[in-house]
Amino acid sequence: MIDLTIDGSVAEVVLNAPGKMNALDEAALTELGDAYAEAGRAGVRALVLRGEGRGFCAGRDISAVDPATDDAHSYLAGKVTPLLRAMTRFPAPTFAAVQGPCLGVGLGLAIATDVVYVADSAKIGSPFARLGATLDSGGHALFTERLGAHRTLDLVYTAELMSGQEAVRSGLFSRSVPADELLEFTRAKAAAVAEGATGAFLASRELVAQIRDERLGLWASVDHENRVQGELCRSADYVEGFAAFQQKRPPRFTGARR
Repeated sequence: MIDLTIDGSVAEVVLNAPGKMNALDEAALTELGDAYAEAGRAGVRALVLRGEGRGFCAGRDISAVDPATDDAHSYLAGKVTPLLRAMTRFPAPTFAAVQGPCLGVGLGLAIATDVVYVADSAKIGSPFARLGATLDSGGHALFTERLGAHRTLDLVYTAELMSGQEAVRSGLFSRSVPADELLEFTRAKAAAVAEGATGAFLASRELVAQIRDERLGLWASVDHENRVQGELCRSADYVEGFAAFQQKRPPRFTGARR
């Protein structure tokens, strides 16, 4: 159910099971990890993740799960979490185009992506109150960090879903656009970034993660920025960028970081 296409320097990974809103079983998670690994080996400079049909991803495929014997910890810790970690380390900037439901593990896929563009009508939240389960795949961390404790628990308790527009207004994701423009918009952004100094972009990704995860203050963050900039100034893209600016011409970046 996972498709991979590579067009020049941009990979596109597609969750292709629209009949079940791209819900993921263990086999699909393995396929998804394999697609990311193949795209990484191909040396692409940007990746787009999207879902086929009316929804991005409705979460875990529970159609064949026996709740009496289910081991949710094994599924999440053994399958989902390693995939999400690998996605955050993909060796190029990543973009997600999110339409329709983005729930559970599907929300985790979005969280593990660098930039998320959502359809105005997307549906994002925690429907698990109806299942006797709770939000997973990083949802608590994302919601608490960006929405605060009260709004997080409101969404968890009520199982109400936010629209894409509300999710963007709340700071969950980057931008919302009309659903019929979402894929073209995301592809265009990814293609433009793939032509840029992607090595420097990945350095920014690492800085953002470190600042967030370690809760660094202003001056500790500045110290880390200074160090990374010092490393980047020895890269071919840094030299090219400055030379192009001084010569008043477009830069020709290769994605080099060192």
